[in-house]
Amino acid sequence: MENETTLRLGIFLGLFAVFACAEHLAPRRARQQPRANRWFTNLSITVLNTLTLRAVAFGLPLLAVGAALDAQTKAWGLFNAVELPVWLEFTLAVLFLDFAIWLQHLITHKVPLLWRLHRVHHADLDMDVTTAVRFHPAEIALSMVLKIGLIYLLGPTAIAVVVFEILLNGTALFNHSNLHLPLTMDRLVRLVLVTPDMHRVHHSTRRTEHDSNYGFALSIWDKMFGTYVSQPKEGHDAMKVGLQWRDDQPTNLWWSLCLPFRRK
Repeated sequence: MENETTLRLGIFLGLFAVFACAEHLAPRRARQQPRANRWFTNLSITVLNTLTLRAVAFGLPLLAVGAALDAQTKAWGLFNAVELPVWLEFTLAVLFLDFAIWLQHLITHKVPLLWRLHRVHHADLDMDVTTAVRFHPAEIALSMVLKIGLIYLLGPTAIAVVVFEILLNGTALFNHSNLHLPLTMDRLVRLVLVTPDMHRVHHSTRRTEHDSNYGFALSIWDKMFGTYVSQPKEGHDAMKVGLQWRDDQPTNLWWSLCLPFRRK
C-alpha cells in the first residue's frame, strides 16, 4: 500500500509523544532509575530493530503488508478461499492476528530459547512508554517471519494488516506506559483493551503474576484461557518490576543486547 510505512510511522510517533506526555503529567509509579540511560538504551534498541527489519526485507522481500497483497494476488490463505462479508472478514482477521500475538507471547515465556530473547524486554526495572519498544532485534526478526507465515495462511486484506499493526503498536505504547488511570476508567477500558495496570502485573517479579496477562491489545484472551490476574498481590506501588538483575545493568545497551547469550 502506498505511503503505508509513512502512515504507520506518523501514528506511532504521535502516540509515543501523547503517552510520554501523559505519563509525565499523571505518573502511576515513582521511577526506580534515571530516565536518560533507560531511554537511550530502549530507543537505541528500537533503531536497531528498524535496521533489522530492513535487513529481513532483503531476504524476505515481502514483509507483513506486502505478504497480504501477495497472498491476495495468488489467492492463498483462508480468507481468499471463502466468501465472507467485508466487515466480517476484516473483524475476524484482526481477531486472529491478535490471538496469534497473544499465543506467541505465551510461547516465548515457555520455550527456554525464546525466553532468553524475550527476557531483554522484561529486564527493564521501570515501565514506561519506551518499554513497549524494548525487544531484542533477534526476537523482532523472528516475530516478523512468523507473522508473514501466518498472513499467508490466513490471507487477510492489506488494510486489515495495516489496521492491526497500528492497533498493536498503539496499545503496546498505551499499556506499557506509566500512566495513571482512575480505577473506574481502568475497569471499563480493560473490558476490551489491556490497560497499563493490567499489563504491569505481567512484568512482576512474582512468577505467578509474571506468567499472566500476556495480551498486548485485546484483554479477552487472558480471560478466556485462564491467564488473567486482575491486580498484583503487593499492589502497584509496592510491586517489583523486572527480573533478577536489580541494578543498573539493564539500562546498558551492550549488556541488554548480549543478555540472551549470557549464562544464567
